[in-house]
Amino acid sequence: MRFSKLLMVGTVSLFTLPWLIGLSTGTAQAQTGTVIWERIVGIVQTMDLVGVGPVQPGSGPGSALGAAPWVTTRGNARVKLLAGEVNFHVEGLVLAVGSSGVSTGLPIGTTAGVTPVKGTLVCDLNGSAGGGNSTLVDTPAVPLSAQGDATFNGNVGPIPLACVNEPADTAFLIRIAAVGPFLGRWIAFGAVRVP
Repeated sequence: MRFSKLLMVGTVSLFTLPWLIGLSTGTAQAQTGTVIWERIVGIVQTMDLVGVGPVQPGSGPGSALGAAPWVTTRGNARVKLLAGEVNFHVEGLVLAVGSSGVSTGLPIGTTAGVTPVKGTLVCDLNGSAGGGNSTLVDTPAVPLSAQGDATFNGNVGPIPLACVNEPADTAFLIRIAAVGPFLGRWIAFGAVRVP
């Protein structure tokens, strides 16, 4: 009888331990304000707007306007909201259209001359906490290779409370950082969000 009780306790422990570890990991992510996007995906809809308020090419209150369609082969992003730490990596970020009203004559399947990009956290997507405006927080610009690869790992300073208090109301974008007519246009976004 004693052995069967031990066997039952052991079996229950074996099946509940992974669940408890997952629960504690999710709790730890929530307590540290960590938001993870498991994939980076290219923009599909030309001129799509993320956030509310005036279109911003840089950080500040407002929204981000999309460019022509782009694709990626892979990527991910991780933001520690309380610490202000941002990490993103994207591969194969290239133009997915050859000629449209936005990008006439640019070579499809290339970076179309875009060399620097930046990561952007868009907080308060509906503008409810920011007086009708979303808030954009940019990373410094990083190089985009000819193959469409870019990486950033660093601190962006204090992240606004609109992000920290409502992490579910946050998006991650990759935007063009080159000075010109497409400055600030977003070309990829974080998808498959965890938790």
